[in-house]
Amino acid sequence: MFIKRRDKRGANILMENIIFIVLNLVFLAIILLFVFSRMGASAVLEEKYSKQIALIIDAAKPETIIDLNMEDAVKKANKEGQLPGRIVSKDRNVILVKINPKGKGHSYSYFNDVDVSINYVKGGVYRISIKEWIEGEKK
Repeated sequence: MFIKRRDKRGANILMENIIFIVLNLVFLAIILLFVFSRMGASAVLEEKYSKQIALIIDAAKPETIIDLNMEDAVKKANKEGQLPGRIVSKDRNVILVKINPKGKGHSYSYFNDVDVSINYVKGGVYRISIKEWIEGEKK
């Protein structure tokens, strides 16, 4: 009789460990699925391009024209129902990239006080034109 009780305790401990391991594996699988589903999401592209454009403007000198290939963002925007010419916008020193028309988008500011225009050309290319310093700044 004493031996049988030991076997039951050992089986309970083994079963608890198996359940614990299975639940941890399920939790890990859910986290991995979430991470992989978000890797190509529009929020990641919005953040990437808003920062990239702001850093380009900060590094550029006046009278510079830069063509930025944003094909992946344009394709994603077409799927979401956003017009390609409305993905990138500028308000004062803030760049806003909005791939999903229903979303907030992602904004990032730049520090250079230069006159900047951002226009959609075609084929997923945006043209960033840095013209001149705004009055009272470096020359």
